Amino acid sequence: MKLDRITSNPARMNGQPCIRNLRLTVRRVIELLATYPNREELRQEFPELEDEDIRQALMFVSTYLDDRIVDISLSHETVA
Repeated sequence: MKLDRITSNPARMNGQPCIRNLRLTVRRVIELLATYPNREELRQEFPELEDEDIRQALMFVSTYLDDRIVDISLSHETVA
């Protein structure tokens, strides 16, 4: 997994992981993806953000998620 666009510098943004040493944190990119479901609007607001930046931000945060099995009941019991 190549994450060459994710940078961390203790002197910039309190050492938070950023995109290409910009003042744009990985966390902010994920928040922006939720806020701007239309990528064209996102590009208009943040023209410095490239598709590869977004892809690597998603890959980066996915490494922090644990795989786990969640039991979901398939029955829809109703109590009358």
